[in-house]
Amino acid sequence: MARPLPEDPMLRQLVLRARAAQFNRRRFLQGVGVTAAGAGALSLAACAPADELVWANWDGYMDTDDDGNHPTLQAFTDATGIKVNYRVDVDDNDTFYAAIKDQLALGQFTGYDTACLTDWMVGQLIDSGYLLELDAANIPNKKNLNPALMGVDYDPERKYSLTWQSGFAGLVYDKSVIPDGISSVEELWDPSFKGKVVVLSEMRDTLGVVMSSQGVDISGDWGSDDFYAALDVIEKQIQDGQIGAVKGNSYTDDLLNGDAVVGIVWSGDVNSILNYELEAAGEEARFEFVLPETGGTLWSDNFVSLKGSTRNEQTAKLINHYYDPAIAAELAAWVTYITPVVGAQEAMADIAPELVDNPFIFPTEEYLSNVKMFRTLTPAESKEFSEAWVAVNVGA
Repeated sequence: MARPLPEDPMLRQLVLRARAAQFNRRRFLQGVGVTAAGAGALSLAACAPADELVWANWDGYMDTDDDGNHPTLQAFTDATGIKVNYRVDVDDNDTFYAAIKDQLALGQFTGYDTACLTDWMVGQLIDSGYLLELDAANIPNKKNLNPALMGVDYDPERKYSLTWQSGFAGLVYDKSVIPDGISSVEELWDPSFKGKVVVLSEMRDTLGVVMSSQGVDISGDWGSDDFYAALDVIEKQIQDGQIGAVKGNSYTDDLLNGDAVVGIVWSGDVNSILNYELEAAGEEARFEFVLPETGGTLWSDNFVSLKGSTRNEQTAKLINHYYDPAIAAELAAWVTYITPVVGAQEAMADIAPELVDNPFIFPTEEYLSNVKMFRTLTPAESKEFSEAWVAVNVGA
């Protein structure tokens, strides 16, 4: 039996919309186009109408209805009158940064007002002076930020960033091919999976998972020997043809079309893209995400306001909208990543009660005990390790 509708008019509308969507979800890419991280996407963003806020984000990170519209984003426009040009233009942090770094260095508009980027990249942008300080006066809902996410080392006072979503990097397997599943990194190197393994181009996630499997506390005081020991594993598996691809968010295509059957991936994508795509096509959901026995990584992507933007106030109002617990819960019901908003779990009871105890959205302390954040690298380490990582996976 459905729970009674809440009295608050906005929450009532959200609940009705979310309940209806539960029965007929479609792939998020429908209506917004394929993932694009290249010059074509950037030129389209740069040509956006002057009265629109341009937002760059990753694939599978937004609620989308059957007509390709984004209900929570439309609710923002309805409430504020601010139009948003939402673009799925981030495939990984490095390629997105490479496409906009020259404009940032010149203080020019990059084509984007705001973007959601990962912790380490946000730290790099802050250090380079490439971000605007967020307009705190227009983000009263900042009070709803999970306290555990407040004192991050790259932005201790959260002047330049606020968490969009958090998630895990771990393992995926295709249940139709591997009915017994996998539970360890070492199983990825089974000869029967040769050429069918895909891993993330995000160095900290792929190597973080591998380093953990080698007994390294990736959040602790590890050194270059630990890094290169894990890199050697990836290099060997690429050279031997075991790893078929090293990709950003587009890795989902490899799994859907059967080019990959196992890999190191991001948690929310398994449901928000992979299984939803199959269900929309009338097929059985066949992918399963698991944290390896030795642990996975924990990361966050964060709202930032990019240098050169003249819409810092509008960006702040957008962030404030998504820090409303009801909005955060509706979004989380679609993307199945960890919401940073306190109160979203209570709101989820009205929107999708079956997700209230979902560990990918509301992880327990026990679940979190099996993941670690990749420690912040020094500038010298970041340069050295990134160059070594690129040298190993280029062409994979």
